[in-house]
Amino acid sequence: MDIALVGAGRVGTALAVLLSRAGHRISGGAGREASRERVRRFLPGVPFTSAGQAVRGADAVILGVPDDDIAPVAGELAEARAFEQRQAVLHLSGSAPLASLDPARAAGSLVLALHPLQTFPDVETGIERVPGSAVAVTAWEEEAAVLGEGLARDAGARPFRIDEERKALYHAAAVFCSNYLVAVEGLAEEVFRAAGLKEPVEAFGPLVRATLDNVLRAGPAEALTGPVARGDAGTVRRNLEALARHVPHAVPAYVALATATLSMAERSGRVPEDGGSEIREVLDGWR
Repeated sequence: MDIALVGAGRVGTALAVLLSRAGHRISGGAGREASRERVRRFLPGVPFTSAGQAVRGADAVILGVPDDDIAPVAGELAEARAFEQRQAVLHLSGSAPLASLDPARAAGSLVLALHPLQTFPDVETGIERVPGSAVAVTAWEEEAAVLGEGLARDAGARPFRIDEERKALYHAAAVFCSNYLVAVEGLAEEVFRAAGLKEPVEAFGPLVRATLDNVLRAGPAEALTGPVARGDAGTVRRNLEALARHVPHAVPAYVALATATLSMAERSGRVPEDGGSEIREVLDGWR
């Protein structure tokens, strides 16, 4: 299959490299100067042209542009009559709707979205991590969904389908899973420094790894430990009092996360009798 890459970002470039290795031909690349450099480095020999030239004649088109640029770029390509009948046009956003590709669909193209459930700090890491990772496939037509699943498998990934109406919810879950995990560790680093640790990340690394291993092995509910799960309201109160003195901006995050933890612990039957009400009383005093 001939595949055009419009916008060679980290995700799009990594996917293009893997698809090329699987036997597909990357027929052209387009985008800004950063895209030109990535195509030159990771897809040597692939011509870098205008977006319209890259798209024309390709069997599939990957729009690897930022989420807010998907609809405008698709509109520009449609105005240039670059899209073709039955050509597959896909974006890589986990939250942008398929409606972003309406200009391509109006031109007779199949539209779909592929979203690797993975983090991409750089292209090299993406190339390593996509194989074996899950990839969300969203499409209106069965033909487009099957094509997307095939491309995901060709990249070494494990495809699964996400309905269009639940795509934003799916992406919110991914944000909790990745971005907010980083934010929580960032807060932990700051609070540890306030407590006197000079190299917090090195110190708490084993705890983070062990906790994540427990989650992946037994599930979040079974992996849950700590004062909220124990119903230890006194410890929660002391934590909040210390944060208020030394890192006050961390108090709202602690209260919000403790509230979510309490709900999880109660649903799984982990909180001792009366423990939940005592912790809730403490938390209510800090809202």
